[in-house]
Amino acid sequence: MVKLKTFIKNPEYFITSPASKGWLDWLPDDIYLKILYYIKMGKKLNLKNPIGYNEKLQWIKLYDRKPEYSRLVDKYEVRGFVEDKIGKEYLVDCFGVWEDTADIPISELPEKFVLKCTHDSGSVEICNDRKKFNFKTALERLSLAMKRDYYKTYREWPYKAVQPRIIAEQYLEADKNGDLQDYKVMCFSGEALFVEFHENRFINGKEHTQTFYDRDWNMLDLRQKGIGASLIKAPKPEHLDKILSLSEQLSKNICHTRIDWYISENKIYFGEITFFDGSGFYAFETEEMERYMGSLIKLPDKKTM
Repeated sequence: MVKLKTFIKNPEYFITSPASKGWLDWLPDDIYLKILYYIKMGKKLNLKNPIGYNEKLQWIKLYDRKPEYSRLVDKYEVRGFVEDKIGKEYLVDCFGVWEDTADIPISELPEKFVLKCTHDSGSVEICNDRKKFNFKTALERLSLAMKRDYYKTYREWPYKAVQPRIIAEQYLEADKNGDLQDYKVMCFSGEALFVEFHENRFINGKEHTQTFYDRDWNMLDLRQKGIGASLIKAPKPEHLDKILSLSEQLSKNICHTRIDWYISENKIYFGEITFFDGSGFYAFETEEMERYMGSLIKLPDKKTM
């Protein structure tokens, strides 16, 4: 009964659930995305002449398929890309990478660490005190995640070639308020135009907010459905210009991507590279916002790809 209520409340599960099991592999990517887009967004997906932001992200999934993108979404392999482009000083420490949870040397991990899968989004286990950390539950969740094929559910093509592994990384300390400063830089054709600033994302009991700022740290009237924006302007980060510059170096020659950063103990750390914000199903609050953000994405010519 609980599962039935969940499916009724979230009708997209009627397609994403069988898709995650591989039962819809026979369905071409474009048809699959048109069906899912209609269910989640409530409108038809126009691939011939995409205008809105999320429409264009679906187009990119289908037609902008450079092999190197798979390296950039792999949470382990991307480290080499970042080191080559901007230097290893922006990378969190890596304690190891394994193909099976059974291979993780638990006793050798530090007091604080983060375990996450390299091939998907969201499979993260955070340990800030190993005496209280439930290793059994965390490893069970990661084992399940290792069996997931992220490409099947949302057809994000770069993930199709990523090898499922588990990586252990440095735990980043939060600020004095218990929050880890999270900056997501939206880049268009290699130019960093906006910052999604997330507050209270890692604090239980407080409202998680996402606020858009421009390059000069002015608050913008941009909002995505489902998450509120802060009513109070946050202090301009000391490292803003550096984060913008680094993002542009990493996003060069890519029509659109999001580069994520954390600031911990006054130091900048690279988070990840994302090609499809919300997998292209995270609508802006108004059609005007959706079209404006879409207008900033200059899609490559299919003939030159």
